[in-house]
Amino acid sequence: MLKLCFAYNTGKRWRKVNCEYTYIHTNSITLHTVMAGPKEGPLVILLHGFPEFWYGWRFQIEALAKAGYRVVVPDQRGYNLSEKPQKIESYTIDILRDDILGLLSSLQRKKAIFIGHDWGGLVAWHIATTDPLCVEKLIILNSPQPHVMVKVVSYLPIQWYKSFYLLLFQPPFLPEWAFRNQHFQLFETIMEKTSRNGTFTTDDFAVYKTAWSQKQALTTMVHWYRAMRKGTIKQVKERAITVPVRIIWGKDDVFLSLSLAKKSIEHCVDCKLVLVDATHWVHLEQPQLVNKFLLEFIAE
Repeated sequence: MLKLCFAYNTGKRWRKVNCEYTYIHTNSITLHTVMAGPKEGPLVILLHGFPEFWYGWRFQIEALAKAGYRVVVPDQRGYNLSEKPQKIESYTIDILRDDILGLLSSLQRKKAIFIGHDWGGLVAWHIATTDPLCVEKLIILNSPQPHVMVKVVSYLPIQWYKSFYLLLFQPPFLPEWAFRNQHFQLFETIMEKTSRNGTFTTDDFAVYKTAWSQKQALTTMVHWYRAMRKGTIKQVKERAITVPVRIIWGKDDVFLSLSLAKKSIEHCVDCKLVLVDATHWVHLEQPQLVNKFLLEFIAE
């Protein structure tokens, strides 16, 4: 385990955060993982979405660590410095779940507080649905319960429109070529157009581009979407979620309808929805407010 720090530009000044970098073997692969906070503190696992990696939680890591939590942030399989199996079937949601459950076991913990955004939220939902004894609390940022996503897309016209991009990820080679072209300009354009002004700095994109440039990374990142037709849709479960849940939702999400959040509540025994004046990138646009909500809910 290597003790270092990472830095990020808040747009006003640079911040440095003490952390540890390590590689953890889980579910027959190795995940690059960033950790911070006291080793004996309550465990919080942060799960990133597409096309981010651990760095997507840069604003949350320090706040949680300073509050006394042991913060663990993996690059999920296929991303950045984590291992990248080449088969599409290696990215179904059961396998993605087992990666994180194995991570929990490697840390010699029985439970964790799970926080997930986008695809990371889908994985966190799936863990809470299928393995609730491993979940202390669940916090979701702009990500629907997987069964709700599958069901609502089938009948809600506005979500058909918002989810059209899912079809664009299915062909072989083409998405990778499009994203790689002009040094990832398409990624940069999409992230800027779907977020508030100034959410992503030039320095942020330099860090993201280093992750996207990792060998085979674009293919394995896109495989998360391709695996939907290779098993993920069949693996999602319709069950009541019994752990305490807080959904934090940027109400101006371009990709996901608010109806998905409201429908997700119906699958929970104990859940509250908090709407935030933000887009899909709520944790980056309103970090102080999101951190406040996270810490208050965890401490309840």
